[in-house]
Amino acid sequence: MIAATARRYGPPEVMTLEDLPAPRPGPGQLLIRVAAFGVTRGDARIRGLDAPRGMALPMRLVFGLTRPRRPIPGREFSGSVEGLGPGVSGWRLGEAVMGITDGLTLGAGAEFLTVSAKGLIARRPDSLTPPQAAGFVFGALTAADFLLDQAALAPGERLLVNGATGAVGLAALQLARHIGARTTAICSPPNHAIAQSLGAAQTADYRRPLPQGPWDVILDIAGTLPWAAAQPLLAQGGRLCLVTADLAGLLGASLHPRRGSQRLCARVVRETPQALARALALQAQGALSPQITALPMAQITEAHRIAGSGHKTGSVVVTL
Repeated sequence: MIAATARRYGPPEVMTLEDLPAPRPGPGQLLIRVAAFGVTRGDARIRGLDAPRGMALPMRLVFGLTRPRRPIPGREFSGSVEGLGPGVSGWRLGEAVMGITDGLTLGAGAEFLTVSAKGLIARRPDSLTPPQAAGFVFGALTAADFLLDQAALAPGERLLVNGATGAVGLAALQLARHIGARTTAICSPPNHAIAQSLGAAQTADYRRPLPQGPWDVILDIAGTLPWAAAQPLLAQGGRLCLVTADLAGLLGASLHPRRGSQRLCARVVRETPQALARALALQAQGALSPQITALPMAQITEAHRIAGSGHKTGSVVVTL
C-alpha cells in the first residue's frame, strides 16, 4: 500500500510517500480501504513537535523521544470495509464508513488501515461525500464537547470564538447558531465572509485588540487567550474554554476549574461512539456541515503545510 510517512520530526518536507505492507485485521478489527483522511493542526503539531508550552516532553513520551514511533500520521478517515477480523459481527464488506483511529495509534494516512470494530467508527451517511466525512469528525467532536458538554452554552448567550475558521472554529460557529447563541468570530479578514455565513453575528481581525465583551463563553482555539488575559473579558458566570491549552492551562482547569462565579474548561475531548452519533445527528439536522480543502495524496507535504500554518479554512483533507 502507499502510505504518507514521517520518519523524523521536522517541517512539512519530512513527509514522504512509501510503499509498505498492508495491515491485516486482528481479532475484533476491521480493515478499512481509505478513501480520504484528514490532516489536522494536531497532526502538524505531532510531525513538527510543535507543542504548547510545557507539553513538548509529554508529546515525545507519547509519540517517540527521538523520532516518531508511529510513522504514518493521521486519525480522521473515511473509506469502506475491506476485511473483517476474527470475531467481528454487525459489519459487511463494502460498507461506507468514517471515523477516528483508536486512541493515539494514528495510521489513517495510508491506503489501508485497521481499527477496532467497536471503536470510533460509523457508517457514512449519503449526505457526506468521502472527503467531507474525512474532514468532519475532529472538528465536530471537539466543538460539541467544549460548547455543549463543558461550557453548556445556552440560547441567547454571548460567545467569542478566538481562531474561528479552522475545523473546530467553523463547527463551533454552526453549533452556536443552532443553539441560538450570539457569536463574535476572531479570524483574518479574508475569512470574515465565511464566518458570517456560518453563524457569526460579528467578526473581528485577530491582529487587532479583542472586542471587550463581556462574554458568557470564550472558546480559545488559537491558544492566545490564557486565563489572565481572558478573565477580564468574561461576564459573571462566564466560562473560558481552552481548546489549545498549555500545561499550566490543563493543570489549572483540572485542579482549580472554578474561579469565583467563572470557570476554566480544558478537559480532554471525550471521543466516544455516543459523541460521534450525536455529531452525525446534528449533521443530519443541518446544524453541522464540514468545510474542506481537498488535496491528492501527491500533495501530502502541502497538506501538512496548510494544516500547520494557523490560517487554514475548515479541514484539510487528502484524497486517495
